[in-house]
Amino acid sequence: MTNTEFELGGLCHLALVCQDMQRTVEFYTEVLGMRLAKTVEIPDGGQHFFFDMGGGQFLAFFWFRDAPERAPGVASASALPGVGDIRTAHASMNHVAFKIPADRFEEYKAKLEAKGVVTGPVLNHDDSERGVSMEMNEGTYVRSMYFFDPDGILLEFAAWTRELNEDDVRHPAVDRFGVVPAARPR
Repeated sequence: MTNTEFELGGLCHLALVCQDMQRTVEFYTEVLGMRLAKTVEIPDGGQHFFFDMGGGQFLAFFWFRDAPERAPGVASASALPGVGDIRTAHASMNHVAFKIPADRFEEYKAKLEAKGVVTGPVLNHDDSERGVSMEMNEGTYVRSMYFFDPDGILLEFAAWTRELNEDDVRHPAVDRFGVVPAARPR
């Protein structure tokens, strides 16, 4: 399936806000191994830095001198998935998932932990009633491990375990009240 409206080539960049740009640079370059690709000084005293995630895609951070403090449980997740509540407010960014090779999943988890990064339990997202299991099964479509960056941004290493197909789209969308709206006439 392709986009018939716009020729999109994937994600250009996702822009987040950090509290300490130096600490952010250290984490994303030294812990996650990304290359700092571009730095911008904003005229009002802020900064905007871009990290190369690979595949022509970037993760960007703003630093604003007088930015409001973080608000876990409102603008960011307050816990790791599988550990606690991950709900966030409307229009918030819940997490950033980085695609990793399935055959390096355990190695990458061990690498993060060796660098002092606390990771949550491995979650095998599947087609079960719960939607997740601790063990791989025939319904597993992606394996995930979650962790926080120094600013409390929820990050995920995700490994697809199978290709998605039309059978994977089987739930009707609900409205803002959690109700499936009646079919609308065309």
